[in-house]
Amino acid sequence: MKQLGKLLLALLLMLTLSSHAQVNNNSWALSFGFNVVDSRATAGGSSSFINNTFSQPFNLKEYWNVHPSAIYLKIARSVGNNLTVDFQGSYNNIVKLVTYNSSASVQNGKEYIVTNPGNLKYYGFDGSFKYSLMNFIKSKVIDPSLHLGGGYTSWGDNSFATLNGGAGLTFWLNGNIGLAFDTTFKKAFDDSNRSHLLHTAGLTYNFGGNDKDKDGVYDNEDACPNIKGLKQFKGCPDSDGDGISDSSDACSDVFGLASLSGCPDADGDGVADKDDECPDTKGLSAYRGCPDRDGDGIIDKEDKCPTVTGLKANRGCPLIDSDNDGVDDEDDACPTVAGPENNKGCPEVSDEAINSIRTEANSIYFNSGKTTFKSANVSARLDVIAVIISKYPNASFTIEGHTDNEGSAESNQILSEERANVVKEALIARGVSASKLTAIGYGASKPIATNTTAAGKAENRRTEVILNK
Repeated sequence: MKQLGKLLLALLLMLTLSSHAQVNNNSWALSFGFNVVDSRATAGGSSSFINNTFSQPFNLKEYWNVHPSAIYLKIARSVGNNLTVDFQGSYNNIVKLVTYNSSASVQNGKEYIVTNPGNLKYYGFDGSFKYSLMNFIKSKVIDPSLHLGGGYTSWGDNSFATLNGGAGLTFWLNGNIGLAFDTTFKKAFDDSNRSHLLHTAGLTYNFGGNDKDKDGVYDNEDACPNIKGLKQFKGCPDSDGDGISDSSDACSDVFGLASLSGCPDADGDGVADKDDECPDTKGLSAYRGCPDRDGDGIIDKEDKCPTVTGLKANRGCPLIDSDNDGVDDEDDACPTVAGPENNKGCPEVSDEAINSIRTEANSIYFNSGKTTFKSANVSARLDVIAVIISKYPNASFTIEGHTDNEGSAESNQILSEERANVVKEALIARGVSASKLTAIGYGASKPIATNTTAAGKAENRRTEVILNK
């Protein structure tokens, strides 16, 4: 009896301490159902404990005490690591007491005699440690177990302590409710009392788990215990319903893709919209989602020539050299006429052209004291000069007007300027740009012949077209 008291005290202490320990969800369990008492196990008849106890363990009709009011109630508490401690109360009515008949022939050959001891009331109060093997067999439904403990049994007028050991099998219907079957051998400390088997079958219900946010995930397994979430995300929410928990979702309020951490990609280019500078146009990740159709390394929206490979220095456009003179059109003052780079891509005025202009210009004479041309072929000469000048787009020329010494210096200056302008206007009329021409008069200050003869004076009444250096 002292040993039983110590055992029960240890069980009670463990149950009390476990209420402050870290245990599994639903750390409490309540079980109830019916029980049967089998006294055949200790009736004797064999020197073997195994044979005595288990030779006919399920002979219900002959040996089991089954009463309509035979019930049991058990309360259990998990203490962690697959271990629980429990207390059970059982009630039955003993109407079958099995004893061994050493002279079987006297009793019609029956080895065991079953008698009614007088409807003895049976009360059992037991505590035990139970070890679950469910994790060992890696099952979520089948839960085999072993248990060891002690108890106190009242059998009619006799009360005695027992040392208990046994096994159980629970089939979990869901996470909380299961069908429980247990068999316990209750060994009386005193051989004068009846050791026996106690079988129970009933329902067990787990409870006691905490779930503050009421999302069906217990707090100790809930990664977001204060926010209602989903079981598949360990209790964390998925606000946009894209299958990615908010804690892992970079765009938790917009339905997105797992490959982009929950963010959407409207144009399907593999760049999340939040990082895509061109979210509506399929592009490249290297350019933050913007396209580069010509592959020149310049995104289309910054490329002046998005469909033609070009240079960054030229804003995505290729360098064009229309006249093939080695000077790109962008830098070529004469993009359609070939010329050297040192002349900005324009042709240099050749000595031959200069001589031709000089020859033609020097043959343009004026009537004395007038701005009218002296010879009839002046128009043809002006045509030649205009054609030559037009071949050199970036060349500029000065038209000099000259007179003989007839008249005053002032009048000759005015006359020479007028003659220079007459030639200038004639060339402009023939398509020469006015910006290329400058008219200047020198009066009689630069004669090329003597002014003492009529012929010399005629030569001095002239114009010259000079290339500006």
